[in-house]
Amino acid sequence: MWVLTADSLGLGQVASLWRVADLPHVALSAHAHNRLGLHRTDAEWLASRWADPATRVLVVAGSRLRVVDRAVSWVAPEDAPEGTTVLLGEAAGAVHFAQIIDPGIAPGRREEWVPLRAVLPVLTEDPAEAPLLFHAVGLAEWHFATRFCPRCAAPLESVAAGHELRCTACGRSQFPRTDPAVIMAVTYGEPGSDDERVLLGRNASWPEGRFSSLAGFCEPGETLEDAVRREVREETGVTVAEVTWFGNQPWPLPASLMLAFTGRAVTTDIDVDGSEIEEARWFTRAELRQDAEAGLVRVPRSVSISSSLLEHWFGEPLPGSSAW
Repeated sequence: MWVLTADSLGLGQVASLWRVADLPHVALSAHAHNRLGLHRTDAEWLASRWADPATRVLVVAGSRLRVVDRAVSWVAPEDAPEGTTVLLGEAAGAVHFAQIIDPGIAPGRREEWVPLRAVLPVLTEDPAEAPLLFHAVGLAEWHFATRFCPRCAAPLESVAAGHELRCTACGRSQFPRTDPAVIMAVTYGEPGSDDERVLLGRNASWPEGRFSSLAGFCEPGETLEDAVRREVREETGVTVAEVTWFGNQPWPLPASLMLAFTGRAVTTDIDVDGSEIEEARWFTRAELRQDAEAGLVRVPRSVSISSSLLEHWFGEPLPGSSAW
C-alpha cells in the first residue's frame, strides 16, 4: 500500500509516495516466529529441544529483561535459572524458550534488568527480536497476574509449555488474556491541505509539552469504531464521524493489542475530561513542525503504532529530537 506524503516543508502539498511498509511499527512484526503451537503438549519433543545446544533461552525476571551492552541477553538452557518454562517457537533456525523467574534470583547487576519499554530503543535499531520479546513478556505478565482460579480460588499450575494455567482443584483452564485498545489519529479539514489539523492529547501524568494520539480500551458489547468515537468524545468533547482502519500492534504493557484507526472529526471545540486527558490541541502540519523543532512539543518518535499514525498523517518522519 502506498500513501501520499507532504513536501519537504511539511505543509500538506503532495510531493512523493511513501509506503505503509516503511512506517515505524511495521518493523516490529516483520520477523514473526513460528510459535510451534502443536508441540506445546509434547513432553518428549520439548525435552529434546531443551537439550539441544542450539536452543536459546530468554530469562524474564518477573517481567523484566536483561540488557547487556545494548543487547537483550539470551542464554543456553543449561545456564537458565529454575523457573517456569515457556515455549516461544522457532526463529532463525533455532528453537527459543523463555524462563520466567522470581526477580529475587535474577543473575547479574540489578540495573541490567529493565522493563520492556526500556528495550524499545534497542528494538528500533534491530527489530528482529521484537516478536519473541513481546511473546515472552506478554506471557510473563499473564503468569504474574493470574495465580489463582477465578472459580474456586485454588492455585493454578502451568501447562502447555506456559500457554495454559490449570486449576489444581477444579481443573478449570485459564488462557492468556489480550485486551483490545483503540488508538486513533483524529483529523479535521480537507485531507492533505495546509489547513488540515490533527488532534493530540496530553495525559495528566505526562510532563508539559508531551502529546500523543488519543487511545482507550474497547468496552463489552462495543464495536471498535464506536470505541474510537466514544473515547474521543469522552476525553476531548470532539465528535468523530468516519472511522477507518489503519493497522495493529501487540503491546504487552501489560496485555494490550493496539488497534489503530484514523477518524474524521465533525466538531472542533475541545472540552477535556480533566482526569485522563489534561490538555488537547489541534495542530496543522506547519504548527506541529514548528513547535516540535523548537522543543515546545514532544510527540512519539519510536516503534510504536502511535508514531506510525502521526507519521502517516504528517507525511514524513516526525520532527524534533525526542524519542519516547
